[in-house]
Amino acid sequence: MTRRWSTRTDTVLCRAGWRPGRAVPTATWESILSERGDFAPHDAARSFLAEFGGLITSGWPTDVRRHPSAIRFDPLVAEWQEERFARVSREARTTLYPVGAADDGASLLGIGEGGALYLLRDRVELLAPATDQALDRLVDMQAAPSALWKPSGGAAEDHAFWRRVDTVGPAPDIQSPRWPAETDRVLRAAGWSPGRAVPTDTWESILLETGGFEPHDAARRFLAEFGALRVPHREPFSEMPWREFALDPLLAFWDTEIIEDLSDRAGVALYPIGMRDRRNSHLTMAEDGAVYEGMDDVWLLASTPDQAMEQITKRIRPGAG
Repeated sequence: MTRRWSTRTDTVLCRAGWRPGRAVPTATWESILSERGDFAPHDAARSFLAEFGGLITSGWPTDVRRHPSAIRFDPLVAEWQEERFARVSREARTTLYPVGAADDGASLLGIGEGGALYLLRDRVELLAPATDQALDRLVDMQAAPSALWKPSGGAAEDHAFWRRVDTVGPAPDIQSPRWPAETDRVLRAAGWSPGRAVPTDTWESILLETGGFEPHDAARRFLAEFGALRVPHREPFSEMPWREFALDPLLAFWDTEIIEDLSDRAGVALYPIGMRDRRNSHLTMAEDGAVYEGMDDVWLLASTPDQAMEQITKRIRPGAG
């Protein structure tokens, strides 16, 4: 397909990692979204995410993580928001499937069955009926944020995790629990369940393409069970029971050199599995299943994946939350 977008859009997308003919598997995103709501992907969504999924289009890799107007083509930003998408789909008169976010997450992006892209906030707005035109508009809006683009002044809605954590059911009474009861509760609220196994193809393909990361079996097993779980940050920090974490390997999208440096310091090859402390610290895994943490330096967090899950779900302070 010949793309008909502006030179500026082409530059921004190429810097973000796009290339003609790009095609990544979408099975990971589809599986996780189906866990967290009645999201049914259609052909237009699959086609769009295969070409653009995983990209962060700020255009300057050195600042993508904190660039407030970055466009992130990550459908998992809509996790647990099934009702919102059902409502805006009725407004748009087409089934909208999530494809990403903009404006520091204040605006979600959805695609209709005919391929039109929509911007979702308090209302739904058609960006353009064709993908190329919609991407041109998104890039223009990113360069000169409009009133629509700016976050609303109202209080941010709590992430679904915080609504679920106090209502999730207790683990079955078994003789040899896998981990402490609170670890079990936190992980279930984040979307884990016994026997969980999501495909990891999407993560593996994107990280191999952008960073040359070769997955190993330990990381693949870990991400199949725990990938996309997270405890989100919320204010005030003094009321946070646990340190924020996100088990999303794509957070290392632009950090190949950092992961290589951490591997050198640890003396073992490390594969990214997520981040902690508001993306200030990488979580990585060695082939033997040991989990390491670090950014400027590296340390062993836990010798096994289960021990690592206990560590990252420990309370910051007794009685918090």
